[in-house]
Amino acid sequence: MILLVILISAGHVSAQDQRCKSKLNDLPAAAELKGFRLGMTMDQVKARVPQVVFGPTDPLGVSKTSIHPFFDPRTDKSTFEGVRTVSLDFLDGRLTSLWIGYDSSARWPTVDDFVRGISQSLMLPNAWVPWKSRGQQLRCADFEMTVTMVAGGPSFRIQDQTAQEAWVARRQAQAEQESAAEESNSEEEVIVGDRQTKIYYPKDCQPAKEISEADRVVFKTREEAEKAGFRPPRNCS
Repeated sequence: MILLVILISAGHVSAQDQRCKSKLNDLPAAAELKGFRLGMTMDQVKARVPQVVFGPTDPLGVSKTSIHPFFDPRTDKSTFEGVRTVSLDFLDGRLTSLWIGYDSSARWPTVDDFVRGISQSLMLPNAWVPWKSRGQQLRCADFEMTVTMVAGGPSFRIQDQTAQEAWVARRQAQAEQESAAEESNSEEEVIVGDRQTKIYYPKDCQPAKEISEADRVVFKTREEAEKAGFRPPRNCS
């Protein structure tokens, strides 16, 4: 019985050890990342690839760009050997997602090869799990990585989960603000004008209900109606 408990405990500890507890700040530089690392500023990325052009920053603080080493004659191709495409996502001017698409000449040509190789390069545990169609995923303390096959070569992505959570929170807050604004707009005062008399009425006034469709004009506010040349009624009943 005691032996069984020891074995179960040992197995539990082994399983715990397989979880990835690494943080972004713990990761060493790796040749496979081609000189990029999460947290880089746009200026640092531009120093790495001078011709890079960043996309506009949206209201949530997100900007994106892509690099195509073998289609841009200005690129130093020797520093992007085996790379087809690099996609970079920024939040508040810092790199939060790095996606690198390798071609078929990549050093690690399959998902399994790439997973083993990148784990050794970044000193990460073998805690990968299946992901989508024949891909693999590794989740760590504050980042996640995925590897899959695209166009005959491995596709690798590393993403800052803390930044992703911040973006999700901003998007939710934005959606709530837009919803509140729409609700507020729907409750705005509606003014109905009579083209014949050039008089406007609040929509709940009885005269407003008697205006023919041909003569009816609707305004959002009294100010809008008066700018259009309409005047208020002497009374409203």
